[in-house]
Amino acid sequence: MKRDFQGGIPKTLTDVPPRLFDLIPLYINRYSGRHDCLFGGKVNGKWMKYDGKTVKEVTDNISFGLLKLGVKRDDKIALIANNCPEWNMIDLAAQQIGAICVPIYPTISQSDYEYIFNHSEAKIIFISGRLIYNKITSMTKDTSSIGSLFSIKPVEGVRHLDELIELGKANQDRAALDAIEASIKTDDIATIIYTSGTLGQPKGVMLSHKNILSMIRQLHPVYPIDETHDQICYLPLSHIYERTINYGRIFLGTATYYVENIGRILQDIQEIKPKSFSSVPRMIEKIYSGIMRKGLMQKGLQRNIFKWAMSLAERFDETRRSNGFFYRKKLRLADMLVYGKIRQMFGGRLELIIVGGAAIQPRLVKIFGAIGIPLIEGYGLTETSPVVATNSIVTGKLKAGTVGEPLSAQTVRIAENGEILVKGDNVFAGYYKDEEKTREAIDADGFFHTGDIGEFDEDGMLKITGRIKDIFKTSMGKYVSPALLESKVCESPFVSQMLIVGENQKFAGALIVPSFDYVKAWCEENGIACKSNKEMIKNHEVINCFRNEIAKYNKEFGDYEQIKRFELIDHEWSIEAGEMTPSLKLKRNVIIERHAAEIGRIFSE
Repeated sequence: MKRDFQGGIPKTLTDVPPRLFDLIPLYINRYSGRHDCLFGGKVNGKWMKYDGKTVKEVTDNISFGLLKLGVKRDDKIALIANNCPEWNMIDLAAQQIGAICVPIYPTISQSDYEYIFNHSEAKIIFISGRLIYNKITSMTKDTSSIGSLFSIKPVEGVRHLDELIELGKANQDRAALDAIEASIKTDDIATIIYTSGTLGQPKGVMLSHKNILSMIRQLHPVYPIDETHDQICYLPLSHIYERTINYGRIFLGTATYYVENIGRILQDIQEIKPKSFSSVPRMIEKIYSGIMRKGLMQKGLQRNIFKWAMSLAERFDETRRSNGFFYRKKLRLADMLVYGKIRQMFGGRLELIIVGGAAIQPRLVKIFGAIGIPLIEGYGLTETSPVVATNSIVTGKLKAGTVGEPLSAQTVRIAENGEILVKGDNVFAGYYKDEEKTREAIDADGFFHTGDIGEFDEDGMLKITGRIKDIFKTSMGKYVSPALLESKVCESPFVSQMLIVGENQKFAGALIVPSFDYVKAWCEENGIACKSNKEMIKNHEVINCFRNEIAKYNKEFGDYEQIKRFELIDHEWSIEAGEMTPSLKLKRNVIIERHAAEIGRIFSE
């Protein structure tokens, strides 16, 4: 083994309760006198607020209703809904009667729905509304285990959540509920999350109360967040990343407002004026593209000042080691002229954004740091509940291109083949109904094999350098790690998405999705007429521009790793088209299959 790294962040929280549903009584005791909102959601365009006592009352009534329906300990309850306050209440209501919540992404394929329903043997299904009902209605009739279906929003022919709440009100058995709660242990399974995966059938990751609560103990001491931090939430609660942070918000006493429509996220941010929120790199990239598009639309002196300020931001040193006196003076001027206006787009109170789910471009870490909105990048997997390592303002360990230090109660090991191994209370209990895959994932020493390749730098910061399954060999016998190339070239403002190809070929090639807004602005600046994306990617000047960008980044790699040829793609890859997982990872096999013609052109003689 190359190196073990015991978590380098010593502080942990000591007053975290043993079960997740204990968080609501804890919140009521600590914060109910200070806040009128624990969860907020929009109804008919207006924010509906739920305080802690209301959340507890509704949660208990859902529990009473489920018990009346005959739900027993370890029964599975599927939850397929967009983020809303009710999502939390259903989740917690299931937990406190010993049932197991199975959250499902609303955007998965019908075959995945069918597999999860049957594999989990879900007894009850909760859906958000009509769209989900239309997707799953035929499958629910063919799944023998399903007993009842409830909808959060009104759907004709479907029982409404309010009916279950009223059933609970009419059948309150406090002694029975208290007895069940008292019997639930911290090691009991709280949820099964089916990982979307980039290939193959989903795997049911079993997470205990202890797994997830260990995250709150370790994670939140490294984030400067307290009860004054109103937060917006747009990432799906069906993903463990946002869900764990969501539990942490309850513990810390923050108010969480759930974004109903992602297309209105900036408007919601303006209304709530959050101090922090969590995100994935894809959203940050889109926000940055919007900032650049708006800035480059200005004329004359204002446009030149904007370009100067953004160029200055790219040289920002987030570690503060090389931001000298004259640079800091320029930064203050840029802040007065440009950065302050950008912060107002986020409501004017935003102090940090927690970023995870995939690698973020180091360039964006620098730019947003200069603007005054630090991006705090971390790393983890569903199987690790999820966070393994994170950057931190609190500890002063903040470094672009790394995912930070391992958290306090974990041991991270780099194996001989470079794979990242993790051991700690956060490591999952196993894959549901799959002992063989569980034994493959967790070795005899208790280390979880992540499948990711990484290394520690000279400051003890973890760097992710690839994914074992993605590494391929060229026909020249050289190994290429696509992640390294993709993350580097995606630093270019011209590049939105990228997939490296070249297995059994003489060289590495690339499929590239341009950052269309940025390229359009570049075309306008250079007098290039492009009426559509298809016209843009065929334009010789645009192609030459990308050729120059690729050449610039190729210099950082050995000859056998360099991108020799590429093809531009005229549309973004998406979840809806089945080209990305719900956690926004590219499905390599799907994209390679769909772009066989373009790949053929790359490697044609």
